[in-house]
Amino acid sequence: MRTKSTGKKKINVITLGCSKNVYDSEVLMGQLKANGKEVVHEQSGDIVVINTCGFIDNAKEESIDTILDYVQRKEDGLVEKVFVTGCLSERYKPDLIEQIPNVDKYFGTRELPLLLKALGADYKHELVGERLTTTPRHYAYLKIAEGCDRPCSFCAIPLMRGGNVSRPIEDLVTEATKLAKNGTKELILIAQDLTYYGLDIYKKRELATLLKELVKIDGIEWIRLHYAFPAGFPEDVLDVIREEPKVCNYIDIPLQHISTKLLKSMRRGTTHEKTNALLDAMRTKVPDMAIRTTLICGYPGETEEDFQEMKAWVQEQKFDRLGCFTYSHEENTHAYNLEDNVPEEVKQQRVEEIMEIQSQISYDLNQEKIGKQFKVMIDRKEGDNFIGRTEYDSPDVDNEVLISAIDTYLPVGDFVNIEIIEAYEFDLIGKVID
Repeated sequence: MRTKSTGKKKINVITLGCSKNVYDSEVLMGQLKANGKEVVHEQSGDIVVINTCGFIDNAKEESIDTILDYVQRKEDGLVEKVFVTGCLSERYKPDLIEQIPNVDKYFGTRELPLLLKALGADYKHELVGERLTTTPRHYAYLKIAEGCDRPCSFCAIPLMRGGNVSRPIEDLVTEATKLAKNGTKELILIAQDLTYYGLDIYKKRELATLLKELVKIDGIEWIRLHYAFPAGFPEDVLDVIREEPKVCNYIDIPLQHISTKLLKSMRRGTTHEKTNALLDAMRTKVPDMAIRTTLICGYPGETEEDFQEMKAWVQEQKFDRLGCFTYSHEENTHAYNLEDNVPEEVKQQRVEEIMEIQSQISYDLNQEKIGKQFKVMIDRKEGDNFIGRTEYDSPDVDNEVLISAIDTYLPVGDFVNIEIIEAYEFDLIGKVID
């Protein structure tokens, strides 16, 4: 049993789930630091704060396993207190209190001031844009809105995050300016739905206006868009992507399916035809744009015919990036009233078939890059290689460019011009151009 320290307590923040949670942890850590607290991210500490994910089954399992692990460490005297926050805690607080009572306290997604109070700190309203970033210094997430107003049948996010609340443009510009002064060169804009931005506070979609303000910030060289919703997509955003060099020719637009029947059941507000028309508009207005999407296999009522329609469509569209997931039957969602009637092994088999098609598409598209030159941001050094990304690739989820470090030195966070000399399914091999 460890002897408890009487000195300053170190607070260890652990982040599970998506980039929105990463952002929330950074805001929490910034507040703690401003209160004079010693705070670390995923290291070791006397007090542990676990920022959980409650989106789908696998994420929930990881969150519960992490909570149980740290509760056991508390029992063993290795940590003094364990606090839990985030989406799982928001969604299942009564159940968690009953089943894992040894956690000191549970907090929801909108209870930051209460969490800070439990940690002996005060919420400081004046800290707009102050965060303790956990990403490499040269890129950072910028959350432009919280929550979601979309009615998607399969999604529990509104249950955990509430309705859409956009952040004012001036606050986002202030935050991005502070990030740039600290060395951030790439902003990754995130929200549950970027394209809804502004409707609540400005009564119209204002993502394009926000982008035009952010590109004015000295030091920011890339701005990347994640999580755009297809229905009601504001096409003036495409004009900004085309015209502003700082806005990456890249968009992450989760489409989920292509069968009109299933899209209707999913309450996505679109059809096969409308989805294709939007993709055509994107490629017409920004011919050089990389499109990333995600799809769901095994949604209730998905027939073999629906799946074959999606397979043929993936082949036809040749997305630059694609992720695919099995449907997760989430309580309290609209789709929970439907019978989860696609067997788990069929869901998994369908995911594998889609990803096999995408793997070949990725390989073919990457082969076309051989001999071409790209501006690449260097993210890190790994073994004998520097690892970088083009503007068509987001960190952690997309292609990487490997450059030999044996006879070349490249500062992390710098941009370099690279020629691609080899290409595989998800990796490119490049050499520096003198």
